[in-house]
Amino acid sequence: MNPRYILFVHLVLNDMIQLTVSISLFVFSYVFYKINASFCCFMVTFVTLVTLNTPLNLAVMAVECYIAICFPLRHSKLCTIKRTYVLIGCIWALSAGTIVPDFFITLATEPLELFYSEILCEMDNLFRHPVISEKRDVSYLIYLTSVWLTLLYTYFKIFFAAKAANSVDGNFKKARNTILLHGFQLLLSMVTYLFHILQTALIRLFPEHFLQILFVCYIIIQIFPRFISPIVYGLRDATFKRYLRKYLLCTMQASNNQ
Repeated sequence: MNPRYILFVHLVLNDMIQLTVSISLFVFSYVFYKINASFCCFMVTFVTLVTLNTPLNLAVMAVECYIAICFPLRHSKLCTIKRTYVLIGCIWALSAGTIVPDFFITLATEPLELFYSEILCEMDNLFRHPVISEKRDVSYLIYLTSVWLTLLYTYFKIFFAAKAANSVDGNFKKARNTILLHGFQLLLSMVTYLFHILQTALIRLFPEHFLQILFVCYIIIQIFPRFISPIVYGLRDATFKRYLRKYLLCTMQASNNQ
């Protein structure tokens, strides 16, 4: 019944799906090297969709945190359960609006033989039309700018509000550390929008290390930020930690009784 935890659970479930699908795709590419283009198209479209959800979800969580700290009396009216689910739907719609058109452009411009062939499952080998690349760069730039402006505004407001409250409750240091951790995790997640540009530049500089570049970029940009999210937004949260300890101890006690 708490919008903050609804957004957190959505973030964790979305990242679980993203890691499951992307790791499966990565394993398929290493084991078989080339896979069916139709299957690759579906996997790439879906994994890109859930990948783009993460920075948008983090931006919404930042706004919710900003309202809770800077406008505590209006938080219950502004951050309702219904609005939270509407925002989650908007997150999926925005991400779908970025990647789904690529599928239809490819379907309209590429010969049908492509979808029956076997290719190295990489986005540039599938979505080859120049319009797609230009559209992707422009849309990613818009998302990058919009999300970063939202994050900078909300976190600076939270930072100064926490500093102003320092003389009252003395928790400024804890609030500052939390904000810095959030900022670091968000910085890693925002690199998602620069993933394609960075990867393309590295491959052009070191074409002989193509597979190694794909692997390293995937680990640093896709996997690492998703390991930090549960720690920053979960284990450091007092309420979440209390319930985690409660249910974990109950499970361990039940296991010992059996």
